[in-house]
Amino acid sequence: MTVGVNSLEQEMIIAGLQKLTLLDYPEKTACTVFIAGCNFACPYCYNVTLIDKNNKDITPLATDDFFEFLKPKKGLLDAVCISGGEPGVHGQLIDFAGKIKDMGFLVKIDTNGSNPQLHKNLINSGNVDYIAMDIKNTLEKYPETIGIPGYDTTPVEESIKLLMSCDVPYEFRTTVVRDFHTKDDVCNIARMINGAEKYFLQSFDSTKEALCENLTAYTVTQLKEILESVKEILLCAELRGIS
Repeated sequence: MTVGVNSLEQEMIIAGLQKLTLLDYPEKTACTVFIAGCNFACPYCYNVTLIDKNNKDITPLATDDFFEFLKPKKGLLDAVCISGGEPGVHGQLIDFAGKIKDMGFLVKIDTNGSNPQLHKNLINSGNVDYIAMDIKNTLEKYPETIGIPGYDTTPVEESIKLLMSCDVPYEFRTTVVRDFHTKDDVCNIARMINGAEKYFLQSFDSTKEALCENLTAYTVTQLKEILESVKEILLCAELRGIS
């Protein structure tokens, strides 16, 4: 498998479409479009087939067909979520989001925050209404958590600062995996983003196929205990997808 995809000139490939979601965009009805290609190789990633945009298991959806799907959905859907993979490795993202906006939909971007300049340009273009950034771990543990030894976290740090200073609504989120995250790690992430609007902890689902096998999840009780400690630092922190 090829990883480390980072060219802004690569063709943007739509690898999947969820036609309706009530969860991906807060308080909005939306569809989610999945873009192939990612510059990280997180061991706990569920979207394994989307890491390499040239993966032969991907059945691409033509961009024109996607926009044909959207045409009759105005009034039925509020928004489009652009996920991946990693949308931020594609220079075409701004134009793609702009076409969606021109059709009257809100646009949400899911990102790993590795391309702050593209995100700055996207924000300045007015073509995004909500940004969700994954914070993978503490800065010290980023390389092992994203599967890239020696990774320079400067772009991630810049993206955090960008979101916390911009006018676009945003959220930070961390998928908590027992093998990579301790309670202290998650608390240190909270300190790093202290003052953020929203921070969600998501449980790793060990029943799903991930890039690496035999990874483990915390119990709901353990996650709630972690959350209690995090909320002492960042009151807005919440669990997502956990009752």
